[in-house]
Amino acid sequence: MLNIAVKAARRAGSIINRASFDLDQVTVTQKRQNDYVTEVDKAAEEIIIDTLLSAYPAHSVLAEESGASSNHSDYLWIIDPLDGTTNFIHGFPQYSVSIALRQKGVITQAVIYDPVRNDLFTATRGVGAFLNNRRLRVSKTDRLSLALVSTGFAGRDKDPAALRHYLGMYEVMSLNTQGLRRPGSAALDLAYVAAGYSDGHFEQDLAAWDVAAGSLLVTEAGGLVGDFFGNAGYLDTGDIIAGNPRVFAQMVALLGPLA
Repeated sequence: MLNIAVKAARRAGSIINRASFDLDQVTVTQKRQNDYVTEVDKAAEEIIIDTLLSAYPAHSVLAEESGASSNHSDYLWIIDPLDGTTNFIHGFPQYSVSIALRQKGVITQAVIYDPVRNDLFTATRGVGAFLNNRRLRVSKTDRLSLALVSTGFAGRDKDPAALRHYLGMYEVMSLNTQGLRRPGSAALDLAYVAAGYSDGHFEQDLAAWDVAAGSLLVTEAGGLVGDFFGNAGYLDTGDIIAGNPRVFAQMVALLGPLA
């Protein structure tokens, strides 16, 4: 199943890379304020679903652009064909393909593919997390004050209250970390935590397809993932903190009271 997901992600990546050479020709549609979809998102999603269901026709699908399939199966593929669409539209080289398999409610397989760098992140539950076949481990940073942390804020609805709420969190984390980054692709942000490139990540109001694959990568690399109180359920709430075990605990202690 992991091999099929890798095949699907690489096929989608080829579509994305071809389109990136001539962005002026890409058709962009606004789904809602600050939330865009391109013909590339749709074409990438179609080829992912076709690849997966050709191999496993009885499986179910939950995808960002086409939604949930009508059939119900113990095997659910959770797909984000182009995480970081706004970056892609502008030619900012930080976006990814994210595919996860949820089996009887548990994420068991994960693929995040960065078509710009040709970086392939994979994980299988109980087997480990890998980048281009190299085993991944989260960082060993033990103090939040020494940590590099990524974050994200979509701001789709331009809600001033939501922005002020987030900025309160941003201020606290900025004062208590070595640095904050907002690259713009939650899937890659989580993959980078798994790889030890960053020490933690926090974000709210995400969808399951944004975090499903990345969450397995982090845990299989020895990290922890939870909501802002450190509990499970982030796939449903969309609120997530991820990090190496010590940084995760310190992030929860700071962010939990502000959630």
